Amino acid sequence: MKIGFLGGSFDPVHFGHLLAAQDAFEQHRLDRLIIVPAAQAPMKPNDVKSSANDRLAMLRAATEWDTRFEVSDLELRRGGVSYTIDSARHFRKLYPNDELYWVIGGDQLPRIHLWKDIGELAGLVEFIFLERPGYPVKATQDVPGLRLNRCDGHLLAISSTELRDRTRKGLSLDYFVPHKAIVYIREKGLYLDER
Repeated sequence: MKIGFLGGSFDPVHFGHLLAAQDAFEQHRLDRLIIVPAAQAPMKPNDVKSSANDRLAMLRAATEWDTRFEVSDLELRRGGVSYTIDSARHFRKLYPNDELYWVIGGDQLPRIHLWKDIGELAGLVEFIFLERPGYPVKATQDVPGLRLNRCDGHLLAISSTELRDRTRKGLSLDYFVPHKAIVYIREKGLYLDER
């Protein structure tokens, strides 16, 4: 079985995230794709503005109808800084005989050599990298055993930071964020007091 994993803060989840998941799923013929929200991303220390429970609820609301995708609360339950290597070790034990793929933005490739225990990580998973608008893929640092798979897709120039700002200004999230996640944001009053 081919299983993909897509990590991130998802604060809030938006169509750019979901299109990336779908493109990786389809182009690499994955059997499952598991979305893994980070408790705290190591290279974006101030990126998370809403609670773990809120981000998890938004993701589940946005994807509950789509049987191709699952949401894992592994990193949220663990708390602290979410290192990919810790999750990859967990999923490798859980799925010892499957092919595991970690989906990343192409903008991460020039820094992938800085990831915690990247040598071990390269042996546990293959990477599917997506080119993001405005971030052409640059050469990667030499990491022994690193297996890279390119994914061209319908990438949207949407940022969660921009969406939080739109919410604070009273602008619509329609056409950026799945409707059920928008309803959740409104009901909880998320992002209104962010500075």
